[in-house]
Amino acid sequence: MTFSVRLPNIPELPEAADANDTEGCIQCQMGSKLVLFITGHCHWMCDYCPLSENRREIDFMYANERKVEIDDWDSVIEEARAMKATGAGITGGDPVMVRERVLEACRVLKSEFGTDFHLHMYTSIPFRTEWASEFAEAGLDEIRFHFLDLDESKYRETMQACLDAGMLTGVELPCEPDKEEQLLQLLEKMREMPVQFLNLNELEITVGNHDNMEVRGFNLSSEITAGASGSAEVATKMRDRVMAATIGVPDPFDGVTREPYGYHLKFCTATYKDSGQLRRRFLRRGEHTISPYEILTEDGTLVFGAIDCKNEDSEDWIQEIHEETGLPRRFMFFDEGNQRIEIPLSMAEELVDVIEAPIALVEVHPTHERLEMTVVYLNVDE
Repeated sequence: MTFSVRLPNIPELPEAADANDTEGCIQCQMGSKLVLFITGHCHWMCDYCPLSENRREIDFMYANERKVEIDDWDSVIEEARAMKATGAGITGGDPVMVRERVLEACRVLKSEFGTDFHLHMYTSIPFRTEWASEFAEAGLDEIRFHFLDLDESKYRETMQACLDAGMLTGVELPCEPDKEEQLLQLLEKMREMPVQFLNLNELEITVGNHDNMEVRGFNLSSEITAGASGSAEVATKMRDRVMAATIGVPDPFDGVTREPYGYHLKFCTATYKDSGQLRRRFLRRGEHTISPYEILTEDGTLVFGAIDCKNEDSEDWIQEIHEETGLPRRFMFFDEGNQRIEIPLSMAEELVDVIEAPIALVEVHPTHERLEMTVVYLNVDE
């Protein structure tokens, strides 16, 4: 029996870090940022929201893929240590909906990992200006605003307060293919705003927003990405316009030479988020949590052999394998939940003709839950 699910694997990723990228972006590209989903609550009901039903409007926290109880900072810290995180991105929902929790998270993480542990947060709420200094004092280093309906006017005062408080202040938006003119106009409006960077994300079609995206006529751009067709083209046009203005050359689209915009624009594709950032984070966590009997693959998954075994037999079987093969006991682990002895794949292959119990190759994600990606039985006919 075989069951397999794969992330798209792209060996050479084009979006290398730029010298002008924010520290939050650079660390995400390294795979070293903990993703702290601090609440599913949000004021708005954006039709492109990618959240799944098990996160949308539910007040739970997730540290990476690990679900944790509200204010369970010990588990958050444990997950950060498991991946040797250099920072955390605080997201949701909308984190400002639970402002006090965000402040506590910032204080806890900075206290545990030091002032160099980089913290950034996303929000679509133009919150009270006095809150900006509270976030900064708690340790928030970078803040990214999502302009609802691409209306930047109501965010100006809040963004200025964040800049004055010492936080790197910018904007992060999904690039909607049918909003090209509004997005290009926004580039000009942001010239006079307290903006240090603009991050554009390729609009993604997910289980959470598929129906809404279908209503708007959006299709996937290809079979290996969740990106909406047309999104990358609009984002590339915007990026090239800002880049051309920065170096003083004509816009490659309309030939107009424009004054520099005064902020950095970064475009992040859906493929890069999945095959780049996510895979690098998995690789990083795998490197720091791998067991002696496991192999870390290029995809960031862990592979090992497994022998089906009941709980009451596990100790005797482990001892017998140790005595008969010389395999050290530290290279064997009994997984009570899955009722199996986990061992090196090479040893499992040697035991296929010796042990009558089902023996399998198992591949898992290196996450806290160790989601199984592949199970291939080596001595059981399908």
